[in-house]
Amino acid sequence: MSLLEDFVAYLFSSPTTLLGVVALLLTLFLVSKSFTSQEFRREPPGPRPLPLLGNLLQLDLKRPYKTLCELSKKHGSVFTVYFGTNKVVVLAGYKAVKEALVSNAEEFGDRDIAPIFYDLNEGHGILFANGESWKELRRFAITTLKDFGMGKRLSEEKVLEECHHLIQVIEKHEGKPFDTTRPLNHATSNIISAIVYGSRFEYNDPRFKNMVRRANESIRIVGSAPIQLYNMFPRMVGWIKDRQLILKNLAMTVRDVKELIIHLKETLDPHICRGLVDCFLIRKQKEEDSCVMDTHYNENNLIFTVTNLFSAGTDTTATTLRWGLLLMAKYPHIQDQVQEELSRVIGSRQVQVDDRKNLPYTDAVIHETQRLANIVPMAIPHKTSQDVTFQGFFIKKGTTVLPLLTSVLADESEWESPNSFNPSHFLDKEGKCIRRDAFMPFSAGRRACLGESLARMELFLFFTSLLQHFRFTPPPGVTEDELDLTPAVGFTLNPSPHELCAVSRQ
Repeated sequence: MSLLEDFVAYLFSSPTTLLGVVALLLTLFLVSKSFTSQEFRREPPGPRPLPLLGNLLQLDLKRPYKTLCELSKKHGSVFTVYFGTNKVVVLAGYKAVKEALVSNAEEFGDRDIAPIFYDLNEGHGILFANGESWKELRRFAITTLKDFGMGKRLSEEKVLEECHHLIQVIEKHEGKPFDTTRPLNHATSNIISAIVYGSRFEYNDPRFKNMVRRANESIRIVGSAPIQLYNMFPRMVGWIKDRQLILKNLAMTVRDVKELIIHLKETLDPHICRGLVDCFLIRKQKEEDSCVMDTHYNENNLIFTVTNLFSAGTDTTATTLRWGLLLMAKYPHIQDQVQEELSRVIGSRQVQVDDRKNLPYTDAVIHETQRLANIVPMAIPHKTSQDVTFQGFFIKKGTTVLPLLTSVLADESEWESPNSFNPSHFLDKEGKCIRRDAFMPFSAGRRACLGESLARMELFLFFTSLLQHFRFTPPPGVTEDELDLTPAVGFTLNPSPHELCAVSRQ
């Protein structure tokens, strides 16, 4: 079925949409006029949009980042596309993305909140918020995470403890094929849980398992074609099943988070913070006692800050680790070099963060995994906070901006072999691990990932600990060449479903 047929099916599969269709068709002339009107100021070029549909029929809604990369070859590093009637400016390539997010951080620093993300957060929390509330909560989160050792020795101990639990779970498979998704999701989720709630969960805890499952399911569905259509035409297709499932997952997660917060509040000691929730509750009480007006420390901001950190802290790191293990199984000669370096430098003792500088090849492999995995190809959309002239083009205040991170991580002018798994991208002639400016898996500027240092620590410690203990191979009867590197559809790019064998090296 063609994309147009899919679109028509979505519009007419429910009788309640017919009036909406008629109303929108009546506005067709006005919409068309707005598309074709000429601005006095030069705006970014792009493919000609259709009335109402925009450039919808040119986009692969399952993998829109691929279409946008192709369009950038024709229209340049700054161009315009229409998602339905929504005007979007796309930034492609390292130079354009860096100039916008870093050199013009203020102008490109607002968050564009698509309808599905407003449904999920209603402007609360950190990821999908703007203004003073976002600024205050981001400052609070960064300060609190640092206080709990984000990227430092205290969080290192939490990660090393979780490595031990993860290794035990994988050992139970006794070298037989298994799906790496659940154990890695549980392990990474427990790190952010320990920091947010003050304690980890057992992997068989039913509430914990359901919270992790729902978070990953919702992140996957948010990247689906039906949700892309909903974001373009929210009044017409709000009834779609994918949206209803996301809202159902949200309701159950909010219920669970509230119960966890109530328990922490009942056992709260104002003089001892066990985690971020305690710090928030104490700050909330102080502002209430001081009669602070319009405080940002309220229940909604607490709930959605927690759910934002839980989802982001689980999915991205676990997804990157899954790619890392899959790549080791697909390229055994690279796995050999990693394990040789680990054996030579570390031996049988536990790897520590301080060992990173003495493991340049392993560090380069982790960096190259992040680059090639490209797990957030379009970043989270930005929005201009004011009118801005950028690279000679006028971009109006409030315009949605997509920093195409995939075009940075595979920029042919920055990487020697952008489409291959090549750890040499991060090694100099002496074999030392080097920094590359175009390495932007965490985005950049005001909206860069606030948990970057923690994620980097987790990736290093989990990856090295697993490679110390196990040899990762394809299942029996599957060759390395048959391991598929095609990403699954989703808001973040997970590997396609697969199993690996983890053979003990001990």
